[in-house]
Amino acid sequence: MLKKRYLFLVLLALIPLSFILTQCYTSTSADPRGEVYAGSESCKKCHSDVYTSFLHTAHFQTSQLATLQNIRGSFAKDSNSFSFGMGQKIVMEKRNDSLYQVGYVDGRQTEAEPFDIAIGNGKAQTYMYWKNKMLYELPVSYFVALHNWANSPGYLPDHMNFGRPILRRCLECHSSYVKELPPASGEFGFDKASLVYGIDCERCHGPAANHVNYHTDNPDDKKAKYIATYASLSRAQKMDACAVCHSGNKNIPQRSSFGFEMGDTLLKDRTQPRVVPGANMPDVHGNQYDLLIASKCYTMSKMDCGNCHNPHSNAKQSMAMYTQKCLSCHSQTNHNFCKMAPQLGAVINNYCIDCHMPNKASNVIRLEAAESKLKVPYMVRSHYIGIYPEETQKIVELIKGKKGV
Repeated sequence: MLKKRYLFLVLLALIPLSFILTQCYTSTSADPRGEVYAGSESCKKCHSDVYTSFLHTAHFQTSQLATLQNIRGSFAKDSNSFSFGMGQKIVMEKRNDSLYQVGYVDGRQTEAEPFDIAIGNGKAQTYMYWKNKMLYELPVSYFVALHNWANSPGYLPDHMNFGRPILRRCLECHSSYVKELPPASGEFGFDKASLVYGIDCERCHGPAANHVNYHTDNPDDKKAKYIATYASLSRAQKMDACAVCHSGNKNIPQRSSFGFEMGDTLLKDRTQPRVVPGANMPDVHGNQYDLLIASKCYTMSKMDCGNCHNPHSNAKQSMAMYTQKCLSCHSQTNHNFCKMAPQLGAVINNYCIDCHMPNKASNVIRLEAAESKLKVPYMVRSHYIGIYPEETQKIVELIKGKKGV
C-alpha cells in the first residue's frame, strides 16, 4: 500500500516537470524569422526615443495592414472611383467592416477584391489583396501629386485588370520578411502568417535576441553587444546596407535579400552594371545607390547615405536643411564653393538640392488622374549629384522674378 502511494506521489511530482520540459521543446519564436529574432517591440525598452521616431518613417510604413485609417484615398461617393473608359470603372467601397476595389463594366459588377495590404506612405500608396496564398496588386492606387486615385504601377490606364501577381522581390523591399512556399510543395505564393510588415529594426540591424538577452542581464554595459551598428561598418558595408533596396532591379540577386544582414557585402549576391553618366543613367525610381556612386561628390569624398539621411527619423526635411549638409563640405575655405554664388546671393542657402539633385520624372512609373485622364509625371529626386543647366536656369529665373527684374 505504501509502495503504491509512494509511486503515486512520484508520478504526481513528475507532472509539472514534464509540462515544463514539454514547453521547452515545443516552444517556438513569436517572430516568424526564428528564435534569434526578438521583434522590434523589444527595442523600445532601451531605445524608446529612436523607436517612437522610427514608427513615423517611410521605411517603417512601407507596408502595413490596410485599414480605413491608413488608406490615404477617399471612399466618399464623389471621389471614390477611377474610370478606365469604355464603360469600365473601379469604385472604392466600404462594405460592412471591409474595404474593396470593385470593378464595374457598364454598371455591372465584374469583380470585387479587398484592400488587404497598403504599400508606401510617401509620394504614393498602392494596395495588395490575398487570393488563397497568392498576393496580387489592386489596379488603383493613390497618388499625392494628384490628391486622387490613379492607375497602379504596372497597370494600363485604359484596361481594368486585377491579375498582376506580387513576386517575392516586391516584398523584399517593402517588408521585413515573408516565407515563400517552396515549389516542391506544389503550392505557390506565401505563408500569410509569416509576413512582417514594414522595414523593422532587425531588418537593418540583424537578429537581436542575443543582444536583448545580454543587455537585459547586463544593464550597466553600455557597449552594444551581439548587434550590428552602423558606426562599426566600413563605407562599403554602409552603402551595401542601403543598396539592398535602393539599387533598382538591374542588379540581379543571387539569393533572397531577406538573408542579407548589416555588415554583409552585396558582391556575392548580385551582378552590378556600370553607370556611365549621361549614357545609361538608371531611372530615378529605386536607383538611388547607383546614381549616387556615379556622382563626383561621392567618388571624391568619403560620404555615404548616412551623411544626409537619418533612417530613424521622418525624412521629410526642408530643402534648406539638406542644403546645409551640402554647405558643410562646399565652402569658400575649401575652394569648392558654388560658382553661381555671386548671382544667387543668399538664395544659395536654400537651393543646392533643387539645382544639383532635382526632381526628375520616372520612366518606369506612369499614371493618370481619375476621370480627367490627366497624365501626371511621377517625380523622384535624383541621387546623381551633378550639374543640370536647365535647373540652374530655373533658379536664376526665379530669383529675377522675386527681384522684379
